[in-house]
Amino acid sequence: MKASYIKDFDKWLDDFSFFTEVRVRFSETDMYGHMNNTVSFTYFEQARIEYFRHLGLLMPSATDDEVKGIPIVADLQCDYRKQVYFDDVLRIYTKVATVGNSSMDIHYLAKNQNNKVCFTGRGTIVQMDPRTGKSVPLAEDEKVRLAALARI
Repeated sequence: MKASYIKDFDKWLDDFSFFTEVRVRFSETDMYGHMNNTVSFTYFEQARIEYFRHLGLLMPSATDDEVKGIPIVADLQCDYRKQVYFDDVLRIYTKVATVGNSSMDIHYLAKNQNNKVCFTGRGTIVQMDPRTGKSVPLAEDEKVRLAALARI
């Protein structure tokens, strides 16, 4: 199976460096011990937040009157390659793929404890004004910093 957002899989794999680990909990599985297919999106969220913290991009509160923009998920996609089971330890890798005026595309890679690719994903994050619900441009310094990380 080939995901449309991946041109050269080996090169795409090599461009990841940041990851966070998660252990598949019992409550995230079905009666066969297989991870529910919705859980990958929760793992993407956790990895994205840790990645933003790592980059020094704060996750501001939407209720703070001083905040001009908050990052929201505009779309999210997951492509499954290998089954995941209860108690598997996954490394969820995260990287910036592209940067636009008010958005960025984030890519994800999940590998199990045997270093096997289990699932991949991507999602668009848009900077939104919490008062108007409209997109707002990323700060120029953030855009430059994020664009320097983007390597597809």
